[in-house]
Amino acid sequence: MIRAVAASLLLVLSSSLLALDFASTQRPAILFDAPSTSAEKIGILSSGYPLEKIVTTSGWVKVRDETGKLAWIEESALGNKRTLLVNTPTAQAIGKPSDGSPIQFRASQGVVLDMLEPAQNGWVKVRHVSGLEGYLKISEVWGL
Repeated sequence: MIRAVAASLLLVLSSSLLALDFASTQRPAILFDAPSTSAEKIGILSSGYPLEKIVTTSGWVKVRDETGKLAWIEESALGNKRTLLVNTPTAQAIGKPSDGSPIQFRASQGVVLDMLEPAQNGWVKVRHVSGLEGYLKISEVWGL
């Protein structure tokens, strides 16, 4: 009995640890190597760039980019809008979330797309800056 309870607790804890938290920049933002504006500046991101949130402290968030690099960003630079980054050479957005659906648009690696709906069954609905919408396989984007 105790083993079953412990195993269940371990399963719940490990699954919650695997949940990733993402946010996108709401304006151009500077990345720092420590949580201070007097720290070394290590990069600049454009508005709408997706980042994985690792740790949040008073006014600062430690983030990871799609390459795995860690940095600090001011919390005020992050917004509620969710974006995704194409991580394959070319992603084909299709009209319905099923293989064989007509292609709506193509996006190259590094293109940022708005996430319109939560991912389901291996697909995510996105919008290109041009206004075109479609579904991508979740394996073709980073930020989920």
